[in-house]
Amino acid sequence: MEKKEQLYEGKAKKVYATDDQNLVIVSYKDDATAFNGLKKGTIEGKGVINNKMSNFLMQILEKEGVKTHFVEELSERETLVKKVKILPLEVIIRNISAGSFAKHYGVQEGVVFDEPTIEFSYKNDDLGDPLLNEYHALALKLATKDEIALVKQMAFKVNEVLKEYFKKLNVTLVDFKIEFGKTAEGTIVLADEISPDTCRFWDSTTGEKLDKDRFRRDLGGVEGAYQEMMRRLMGA
Repeated sequence: MEKKEQLYEGKAKKVYATDDQNLVIVSYKDDATAFNGLKKGTIEGKGVINNKMSNFLMQILEKEGVKTHFVEELSERETLVKKVKILPLEVIIRNISAGSFAKHYGVQEGVVFDEPTIEFSYKNDDLGDPLLNEYHALALKLATKDEIALVKQMAFKVNEVLKEYFKKLNVTLVDFKIEFGKTAEGTIVLADEISPDTCRFWDSTTGEKLDKDRFRRDLGGVEGAYQEMMRRLMGA
């Protein structure tokens, strides 16, 4: 597969065209940002870890019937994926109160919910990715009613599969943010990534944070936490 011109560069990834108009190459960077880009830094080796972890988890989800954009891992940092038009909705599933949920609603971190919650935010950096509900999403024509229903169903399925999987690794899946895209044929698939950048992982025994919160909150040991998640997941 020939790598052609760069189509896009985001905070954590670059996307390149290929000689197939329906496939693109995603290249993962070590750059780290938090608080909508206000905090910037580098997490050594993060790109490799996020690439490999995402691909590994997407293949697990595929086996469980969740369609994803994954096609083939090309190298430590690069993966071939289906070209999609990203729905401008960030989908956040929470199993336990943490981060902005705890802050916004005055809830202590670590409260386990009876059922997972779902939130949407408008994927728009200029506006700071504001929270919105389904009615807002419909009014802004970000997705159709059927698309939103499908995205919700898929997001809860992702949660169900990953929560059980991580439990075996003595990791608690606290919450995560995922994105969906539409292929050329109009199929909605899970896109973007699943990694310590986009999920909160806590050690089930100690409660130690094994994710990007270590960077956000200046807790130190950021690289070590990412490496530990990779080791548990893939024995690497």
